Amino acid sequence: MLLVSQLSSIISEYISYLPAGLAAAIASIGIEDFKYASIWKDEFVGTLLMIFFTFSPGKWVGVDNEYFAWVCHAIGVVAADKIGGGQHVNPTVSVTMYSLGKCSFSEMYVRICGAIAGGLVAFPLFLKFSDSLSLNALGGPAFDAETSSDEDFDMAFLSEFLAAFILLIAIYFLNWEVNFGAQHYWIKQTLTAVVIRYLIVVFPAAGPAINPMLGTSWAVFDSGAASLPTDTAHYVIYWVASILGGIASAIVYVIYAGGTVFGKSIALGPIKSTAETSSSKKKKKK
Repeated sequence: MLLVSQLSSIISEYISYLPAGLAAAIASIGIEDFKYASIWKDEFVGTLLMIFFTFSPGKWVGVDNEYFAWVCHAIGVVAADKIGGGQHVNPTVSVTMYSLGKCSFSEMYVRICGAIAGGLVAFPLFLKFSDSLSLNALGGPAFDAETSSDEDFDMAFLSEFLAAFILLIAIYFLNWEVNFGAQHYWIKQTLTAVVIRYLIVVFPAAGPAINPMLGTSWAVFDSGAASLPTDTAHYVIYWVASILGGIASAIVYVIYAGGTVFGKSIALGPIKSTAETSSSKKKKKK
């Protein structure tokens, strides 16, 4: 009994150092006999890289020059994606890709957990890094429900919804609908960075996060890593609004290009195939 008591005490002591939710996120590695373990690792590392490269402009570089910070942010978006292997690093993207049949439910879940684990580790890790070099501490998206009005809540919800919607539409278009030739990756990823910067400027009401993982992992870190957020508004704004925006974008894309959303066909469209058929018929008449 003494051994059990000591072991329990040791475990409790070490668990107290872990950010809330990290243990559960790590446990997802074993889903389906570790089938998606490498994907979890890629999401975890990709998230660390994304936060390091895209949160540091304005804090560690470009502190006194906003436009230089924007350029560094764009470079960071491209660098994080290239080095990280082009992972989702965003639960809204993962849910949306699942809705379009691009990944299984298990893969979606593991990707989300890997990204969350990366976010939970990144903020305290980079605080140690910034403190050791006497740099500014990184910030994160936040919405204070206690001091905010109903109008503030509505604006934050709408901002995260629209930002996610526009981001996903840009992802579909730049990755699936256009081809920039030999330099396709560099051009489409740079344009993606421009879109993200645009969304940050235009939709600031909730941070913005444009990524549920960022909203929650920052909230956990900002609270001292003691617990997950307890206010419903946090989850409605950063998770519900963002994911609904992603699903809305998936519906619009299926209407345009065809396919299914959550395995269901859309009565409208596809506009793309109709336009291509019409164009083909015109060519044959000529």
